[in-house]
Amino acid sequence: MSLMFGKARSCNFSAIPEGGQPEVNVVILGVKGSGKSALTVKFLTKRFISEYDPNLEDTYSSEDMVDQQPVVVKVMDTADQDGPVNCERYLSWASAFLVVYSIDNRRSFEGCQQYLEAVSVHTKALQPKTPIILLGNKLDMERYRQVSKSDGSALATRFGCLFFEVSACLDFLSVQRVFHEAVREARQLGGKRSPPLRPLYISEDNKPLFSLATVPPFTTPATKSSQCPPPPSW
Repeated sequence: MSLMFGKARSCNFSAIPEGGQPEVNVVILGVKGSGKSALTVKFLTKRFISEYDPNLEDTYSSEDMVDQQPVVVKVMDTADQDGPVNCERYLSWASAFLVVYSIDNRRSFEGCQQYLEAVSVHTKALQPKTPIILLGNKLDMERYRQVSKSDGSALATRFGCLFFEVSACLDFLSVQRVFHEAVREARQLGGKRSPPLRPLYISEDNKPLFSLATVPPFTTPATKSSQCPPPPSW
């Protein structure tokens, strides 16, 4: 897999794909600590990294195959601190939204409702509407669950969006499935394409991941890190 990294620059960011491949812009939304960056890294690299700088907002691009069709998937890992504020930078750019909460944090679930409302208001007038996926993260923290699966499903039904639960810590295939489902929904409903901005192209071959000078380093946030615990013994 090859990756392209570029700093998010409002809602106008868009890479120029080689070979004219179709593009899908996926925006990840949610309160701090819900695991947005962990999900992004898991999808792009199959790796789990537990510590991030919560103030960094970046956009990454990856050439992928979904249903035997090539696509450039661009992922904007947002860094809103207090809910959906100044969200114009990603609302018009997105082809699909992933709204994330942590199943072990009720506050993150309540916060994601604000994002669903903001996105729904924006997409209400669009034809076709931009697809939304509600995503419960940190299934590895099942023993500390504060948000039931039925609560997540009910919220998704209320806003008319798809619903999944995954673990960025444990399961790459489930995370990949969610991103690929976002691509399928965007293809079906007709995702938008924004004016292009050329990012730096970086080949992943024979180079360590996330040690490149062009990629901002992940630093330890002030809040506690989310370490992947051992599986519970039943």
